[in-house]
Amino acid sequence: MAGFRSLARQVRDTRNDLALRRYSLRKCLERFAPYGHRATWDHLCSRAGFGPEDRSPDPARLVAALEELEEARAVWLAYEDDFAERRRKEKHDGLRRPGSTDDWHRLTWGGFGVAWCDDPTVHPDEPLADVLRRLISALEREPGRACPVCAGDDGLAWKHDLAHEPSSGPVCTHCGIVVPRPVLTPTALAQARRSRMLVSA
Repeated sequence: MAGFRSLARQVRDTRNDLALRRYSLRKCLERFAPYGHRATWDHLCSRAGFGPEDRSPDPARLVAALEELEEARAVWLAYEDDFAERRRKEKHDGLRRPGSTDDWHRLTWGGFGVAWCDDPTVHPDEPLADVLRRLISALEREPGRACPVCAGDDGLAWKHDLAHEPSSGPVCTHCGIVVPRPVLTPTALAQARRSRMLVSA
């Protein structure tokens, strides 16, 4: 099975036909998709300027989408390296029990669904790397009451039956991400639970 970098080379290889290059970009999302596969694809297509169903997009637009994905992946991999180093140090110092951030992190190892968007058409508009930097900053500071991505504090609502683990959680009704519980205060989580979202049919 090809890895992310091998697939990225196929996207860039001008000797490959366009169908293979597009397919390889889609396959990259099986290795790294911060919003989930469908929402990340929708985001990349929107930002690069081609349709999700476009079978013959401009090759330059495919590469632009890949470059955005690669930049975001570099941000996330650096965070994962720092996280792993911190856990090694904590274990060395005798702290064996992981915290709530660690529990969340185990569900997102590799970068899949770190800012899960349950509705694939509702996701942040900003570059993926910027979104991940905001999310990482929130994970590294004290919990707050707002969405770490768009700073909306009046649009958190609890949703059940999410298509990703955990199966329920606070969703930002402004930018669409499932907000990681560790970045929110108990009060913000309680308010989100009181504002439940209806599950779409």
